[in-house]
Amino acid sequence: MKQAVCHHTKIAALLEYRNQIFDEAGVERLHRKAKFITRIYEENKKEWYQTGYMIFMRSMDASDNKEVFLRLARFIPYNVIMREASSLLSIEALLIGGSGLLEICSDDNHIKQLKAQWAHLSHKYNLTALHPAEWTINKTRPHNHPILRLAQIAMTLHKREFLIDRILECVTPQDVVDLFSIEASEYWNSQIFTIRSQVSSTPKRLGKEKSFLLGINLVVQLQFAYSFLIGKSHLRDRAFALLEKIPAENNRYIRSWQQLGVEPVNAFESQAIIQIVTEYCQKGRCNECFLTKYANKR
Repeated sequence: MKQAVCHHTKIAALLEYRNQIFDEAGVERLHRKAKFITRIYEENKKEWYQTGYMIFMRSMDASDNKEVFLRLARFIPYNVIMREASSLLSIEALLIGGSGLLEICSDDNHIKQLKAQWAHLSHKYNLTALHPAEWTINKTRPHNHPILRLAQIAMTLHKREFLIDRILECVTPQDVVDLFSIEASEYWNSQIFTIRSQVSSTPKRLGKEKSFLLGINLVVQLQFAYSFLIGKSHLRDRAFALLEKIPAENNRYIRSWQQLGVEPVNAFESQAIIQIVTEYCQKGRCNECFLTKYANKR
């Protein structure tokens, strides 16, 4: 089965066994992501807050820079961020300075302050910056630019004490929106540097759609993984319930299935579709697919 097109028998099987197929594929996706989080957890010598921080950083990007955000979280660890959390300037300096992207910013007063603070903190904690060339920015839209995302992360970590604990407490989609509805500092309302150029003033707040994506790819995943790693079984049910309350994603995978008459009703079902497409269709594992399994039952 190709990525965007299912055989008629498989579509018929999906329509007939929809709940079973989505349940199995959705749970498999949660377990697959939990394995990734577990690997990061083991890498961090079972330090949960560093693990949650790394997954948070990685989740802030949709595609091209995911792994660079993750690498930055290794270079600038959570315990260093928390030591400087009372100062937004210091957190911005640690994250944006550590990213290496200060080098592409024009030298106005704020950028000069960030560079000076980064020089101080990098010496204090023996930190090394990434190279700017590690980031993919040429095709990036201004509202997704890594510098802006880092400024939003800095404000979130500055304003949201015990962020990882609060992530585990989210129960409703509104809890997720409230948790991440923080604007970057006022400076970034009028400036975001891409190629030493400035764009029009607009509040740099995470929108509801991005908050929901963080709910799917960060909040639910950490709750589900934590339920196994720490033995908090109630968090597994919380993760399932939250995923069923968040609206379905809108991306090319989902739209291709909508054209075939399959409309996911929530994020759990859209995640199930993404699991089928990315782990079976794209990898040529048609004979192992949930659709094949249930088509054979007809």
